[in-house]
Amino acid sequence: MPRTFVWHPGRGPAKTLPNTLTKGKVRIEQVRSGIGHNKSMNATLEALGLRHHQDSVVHPDSPSLRGMIKKVRHLVIVTPVKE
Repeated sequence: MPRTFVWHPGRGPAKTLPNTLTKGKVRIEQVRSGIGHNKSMNATLEALGLRHHQDSVVHPDSPSLRGMIKKVRHLVIVTPVKE
């Protein structure tokens, strides 16, 4: 039987930032394209409001938002917004 999964250690982020909730809003910026990723990742990007590469949106921080960010953390950068 052929091997269907190959681990590529050079792909993906070397280190991800800790998951710290803030009281305010966060800016989510897409830094990598969703092309070549599975349908659920592309659906998550669309649900976040990211339509294309280098797009950014601002959302209020919540546990459900952090769950979506965790799914596509190698495609986005999250920064807190100063109000």
